Amino acid sequence: MTEPTAPGRPEDLPPLRDVIARLSLRAKKSFGQNFLLDLNLTQRIAGAAGSLKGVNVIEIGPGPGGLTRALMMQGAERIYAVERDFRCIDAINEISRAYENRVQIIEADALDINLADICPAPRIIVANLPYNVATPLLIKWLKNIAEIDGMTLMFQKEVADRLTALPRTKAYGRLSVMSQWLCHVRQEFNVAKEAFTPPPKVTSTVVTLMPRKQPLAPATWSALEKVTAAAFNQRRKMLRASLKSFNFDFDALAIKETARAEELSIEDFCRLARELPG
Repeated sequence: MTEPTAPGRPEDLPPLRDVIARLSLRAKKSFGQNFLLDLNLTQRIAGAAGSLKGVNVIEIGPGPGGLTRALMMQGAERIYAVERDFRCIDAINEISRAYENRVQIIEADALDINLADICPAPRIIVANLPYNVATPLLIKWLKNIAEIDGMTLMFQKEVADRLTALPRTKAYGRLSVMSQWLCHVRQEFNVAKEAFTPPPKVTSTVVTLMPRKQPLAPATWSALEKVTAAAFNQRRKMLRASLKSFNFDFDALAIKETARAEELSIEDFCRLARELPG
């Protein structure tokens, strides 16, 4: 691995395009990489995360470090950069040296790590997520939401719309229920595909997820997951058909058995989930 120059101040950091050229950092499709090089845009993403003073930031897939730079400029206490592409390590090390070694690189697949093992609280996640693992990563983090103080994440717009969808809309589904059950979810802004290198085929959207102090309604993850999976896997069917195997007493639960999954609120799904054993 080549030894990069060692800038001593943030303003000494070379332009990202120069870093990419010097280290031959072409985005790899296998890693789901699409680099963000516009500092104004990455600063806007970092700003959406709110005040970072005294906060440990976990960044997934920093690539050449465009967002990493913006997070440090935003005042992050420390950044834990999870990156499985060894080619990007030198670029992140340059940023770390410019900011008094406050960027720590973790060479790993984000799907394999426990966030609580990476750094102490308070911890937030800010990331331009690789599209090919964005949803599995979010589900993993939601299951462990008590370990997280906030998330500001980039998704395909289609996924962002599902995260914020309301009942009786086409985008409303399992991901809407599970996310909003545990978090306040807000779309921040869209990012045109032309902003990336290379440009993806779709528009992207930055989404902020702030954990609720308590879930929207009582339920367990496993029970709510079972009910929503059964209901939305057959979303065109009435509940009496899609949820037939659960033998729910819909009348006692004040839920119409002729309704379809998209008509139920999150509280309705939680009421059904509480009827399941365990």
